[in-house]
Amino acid sequence: MPKGPGGVICFGGHMREPEEKIAYSFFDGQNLFRHAKDAFGHYHPNYDPVKLHRAICEQKGWIPGRIFFYTGIPLKDKDAFWHGYWERRILSLKRQGIEVITRKLRYRTIETYDENGVLLKKEISQEKGIDVRLALDVVRYAREKAYDVAILFSQDQDLAEVAEEVRRISRDQDRWIKVACAFPAGPCASAKRGIDKTDWIPMDQDFYDKCLDPRDYRP
Repeated sequence: MPKGPGGVICFGGHMREPEEKIAYSFFDGQNLFRHAKDAFGHYHPNYDPVKLHRAICEQKGWIPGRIFFYTGIPLKDKDAFWHGYWERRILSLKRQGIEVITRKLRYRTIETYDENGVLLKKEISQEKGIDVRLALDVVRYAREKAYDVAILFSQDQDLAEVAEEVRRISRDQDRWIKVACAFPAGPCASAKRGIDKTDWIPMDQDFYDKCLDPRDYRP
């Protein structure tokens, strides 16, 4: 089993490990999409969160619990294509019982110069608040003793601080808890590591491709 830096596998190592472990999954929708695109060449978010959640749980012997999905959504007047995509996709996710948390993308203009010194202006979008909300939910449900395992489908290293907080919760509650990070892995992957201080679960292309959503939500 690959380990995060420091060899951290679970929290509460001296505590009794439960025989049955309930696992919650937390999907950073855009982060997983970007890394799967680099690793496997998928050019839209065609993964199925339910299939991925259940496949990981089956592999590890965990009981599938709740699924949370987080994503930013572009404004319709800025990007009608992806706005329409996410409208359709989110409706489908909710129908599957997934708890979806969204935020509107924010936009700002950056200035650069070309090789001739001509000023160029470009508008870029930014996802704000999604990672914070995901982190808060991981901590919240750990405090509520809702799960034994939190599976993070993200490679955002800022979430290493969440793992540290769950470690403290584990000590305070005298309770065994695991935080795992599932991520696309392969020779073309842009990031070769999971989130620090978590249990790493690399997903190769064969595993990942068995968990695709056959429906295409693109307009």
